Amino acid sequence: MFIAMNRFKIVAGHEEAFEAVWKNRDSTLAENPGFIEFRLLRGETKADEGYTPFISNSLWASREAFAAWTTSENFRAAHRNAGDNRAMYLGPPQFEGYTVVEGA
Repeated sequence: MFIAMNRFKIVAGHEEAFEAVWKNRDSTLAENPGFIEFRLLRGETKADEGYTPFISNSLWASREAFAAWTTSENFRAAHRNAGDNRAMYLGPPQFEGYTVVEGA
């Protein structure tokens, strides 16, 4: 299995708007071979730094299944309007990918 995560720093005060973008998106993740599940995680606000951390976390059957999605039309469509909400982001998202260690 493979876990794909994007870490976001959302400007304090924009948390609900950011969550609404994710809740109201037209997701086609479930249509992609190898997709298992998605979660949006919200961390504690870092008031002194002016942001709230979020992580988009998706679980895939394999790294290859995730990579196939990133080159698909579904991926392009899902990210087509990503730049429309730049004011809520404190910098670009940071991607991290992990292979699950089975039996650990």
